[in-house]
Amino acid sequence: MWTTVVTVGVLVLVPSLLADEHWWQHANFYQIYPRSFKDSDGDGVGDLRGIMEKVPYLRHELGIDAVWLSPIFKSPMADFGYDISDFRDIHDEFGTIADLEALAATCNAEGLKLILDFVPNHSSDESEWFTKSVNKDPTYSDYYVWHPGKTLSNGTRVPPSNWVSVFRGPAWEWNDVRKEYYLHQFLVKQPDLNYRNPTLVQEMKDVIKFWLDKGVHGFRIDAVPYLFESPTTNGVYPDEEKSGETDDPDNPSYLIHTHTQNLDETFDMMYQWRKVVDDYKQEKQSEDIVLMAEAYTPLMNIIRLFGDENSEGAHVPFNFEVLSNTFKDTTGKQFHDNIKRWLDVVPSNRFSNWVLGNHDNKRVSSRLGVARADLYQIALNVLPGIAVTYNGDELAMEDVFISWKDTIDPAACNSNPKDYLQYSRDPVRTPFQWDDSVSAGFSTNRTTWLPVAANYKTLNYKAQKAAPRSHVKIFQALVRLRKQRTLREGTMEMQLVGDNIIVIKRHLDAVSTIVAVLNFNKTTETVKLSTVYEGLPAAFEVITSSLQTNYIDGTVVGRDEIVLPADAAIVLEGNVANGV
Repeated sequence: MWTTVVTVGVLVLVPSLLADEHWWQHANFYQIYPRSFKDSDGDGVGDLRGIMEKVPYLRHELGIDAVWLSPIFKSPMADFGYDISDFRDIHDEFGTIADLEALAATCNAEGLKLILDFVPNHSSDESEWFTKSVNKDPTYSDYYVWHPGKTLSNGTRVPPSNWVSVFRGPAWEWNDVRKEYYLHQFLVKQPDLNYRNPTLVQEMKDVIKFWLDKGVHGFRIDAVPYLFESPTTNGVYPDEEKSGETDDPDNPSYLIHTHTQNLDETFDMMYQWRKVVDDYKQEKQSEDIVLMAEAYTPLMNIIRLFGDENSEGAHVPFNFEVLSNTFKDTTGKQFHDNIKRWLDVVPSNRFSNWVLGNHDNKRVSSRLGVARADLYQIALNVLPGIAVTYNGDELAMEDVFISWKDTIDPAACNSNPKDYLQYSRDPVRTPFQWDDSVSAGFSTNRTTWLPVAANYKTLNYKAQKAAPRSHVKIFQALVRLRKQRTLREGTMEMQLVGDNIIVIKRHLDAVSTIVAVLNFNKTTETVKLSTVYEGLPAAFEVITSSLQTNYIDGTVVGRDEIVLPADAAIVLEGNVANGV
């Protein structure tokens, strides 16, 4: 827990007592996209047994504390698992419930926490719930958001409101059996569940407990802002105002989403789910069960997801402030300000989290530049709190070009051959590059669900493990460092030097001082640390540094002799006791 003190040019974080420290508060979380991590049966699609094979890699080679799996539940795969037809079963491509229980047991035995993706906003239209709702089954009739629509003066029936889907086009779809429209904020095949129905609310709480009984340690909750919509007034849904950003009425940016996102009830629902997992923890006398919340929403809404004075909320509302505002040409000052903007508002009794990559955004190396891949890993791992890594970013994997012909992501398929790459998430979801064998060691099948990267024979884990220095070895060094007391308990200061050098200092009295120097310049720079902070040790041990530097891990360097090439970073540790 951190108390924030801001001075001119310097951000200081002072830890409060950590006697109640919990496993997740300083953890390294690792996101696995199951279709692309490891295929155990040769069908070209990753699966649970493949993930289980790689638990030693995750826990012992990388040192990860927790893994979060993108959706693995039974699904027609219209949106690759985010369209769930049975919330209490595993999709057969991934395995069985027994496989999930075996994976959970394996993770637990190795001290690795397993987090599942919970997709509460919608189901598949192939769900038994939806079929029963279409037919007005008394239990399920109101599980979804239905409306007969509006009738124009000429007798034409039209949707209830002007709401637009995230995947373009109207958010309402006519059902010819029920003779009503249903709401779908995503695909037509993803009807929205109705959280104004208490029976549905209890159903989803029971789903959470069902999977907790299988041995998982928590959930990443998908698409949180969309859970509730404004209710009808006299049977009429309100239209949303035009944003003025685009003239295309099928584009979600056409409207300001005041009636379909971030309603007050949404935050209360998060607080209710937190109570479910806290009560379960108390009943079972278990370790903390963690809730991670995905919400692309203004910063203060993210902070609100933590909870309020009356209720606890998500342990980890994803901090997208850095991800959403960091680009290939980002300056040191801009990155400094992105970090500071979060730290200025995070409550003192909550823990920060840092994330730059996931399955919905271009890979860090492609979006921000391969040259800065190590720099950003260093930044995320020396900041206080929780670090989240998307699988493959530890290798600096890059996006893979996917042709229009091979494109399968619905976000892109709903576009056109000219613009699809602006929307496609396929390039960031391609198979993990394990080695230089067939299909990069991901599968024994030469045909995989998405193509393997063309450069996999040189960019893979096997090659980086064998190299004297590599991206993955830098990542491993950072994870080891994060387990030290100085990064868990130490104060933090962050100083901007000029416009393009950031120096982050972590200090714990009588233990050590850790300093990270990040060079956002396009030129080599020499940094004299004594001019940035007073009282530093005269010399530091090099913990790790970007590949483009000449530093060797474990060597000693003077505090005023730090030379960094363009886009490079270094992490140093000085022992308080002996001055090095």
